[in-house]
Amino acid sequence: MAQARNRDRAATERAIIDAAKEMLARDGFQNFGVNALAREAGCDKQLIYRYFEGLDGVIDAIGGDLANWSRDRLRPLLALGRPADYAELIERLALGLLQAFRVDPLVQRIKAWEFSAPSPQLARLSAARSRGLVEWVIEARGDLEMPSDIDAPAINAAIIASIEAIVLSAAGAGHAYGIPLRNEEEWERMRRALKALIRAVYGQRR
Repeated sequence: MAQARNRDRAATERAIIDAAKEMLARDGFQNFGVNALAREAGCDKQLIYRYFEGLDGVIDAIGGDLANWSRDRLRPLLALGRPADYAELIERLALGLLQAFRVDPLVQRIKAWEFSAPSPQLARLSAARSRGLVEWVIEARGDLEMPSDIDAPAINAAIIASIEAIVLSAAGAGHAYGIPLRNEEEWERMRRALKALIRAVYGQRR
């Protein structure tokens, strides 16, 4: 009996989190409340308080999912083995992140809101996603040393920020800064550009 209750609770928690993510991806935070979430999830609103202690707990649970998002979306790249050099590591990261960001409307929404409507809730979600990304980089890097003669953290931040801006522009307008991005051939052009930039900066550094 207790095992069945635990399964029911886990299923309800998952339904609430999934419903919350769907609401945020579709509508943003504007109408994100306990009553609306309960309707979306098909549950009594008291369960949101019982299982999550309210909306902040739901946000933190989504944050946990987003931390896993960074790791899980990029995890298949670990099967490629140890990168030959630091440039290859960042190339894998950039291309993997580009693809993962392209296909996830919730993460796109969160990034857009960071620019247009920052809030403590968004800050928690973004911090969780960043933690997952850092954990993947540490695991994928292994014993590769970060270059000491250039500011690699700042360069990597600029690369990631450019990827986010490109994807957001393409999602909204079908192009980014005059470059059309409506099909895979056009996206391949952007992937080649990213590779060229990364190699120009990092060369064959090990």
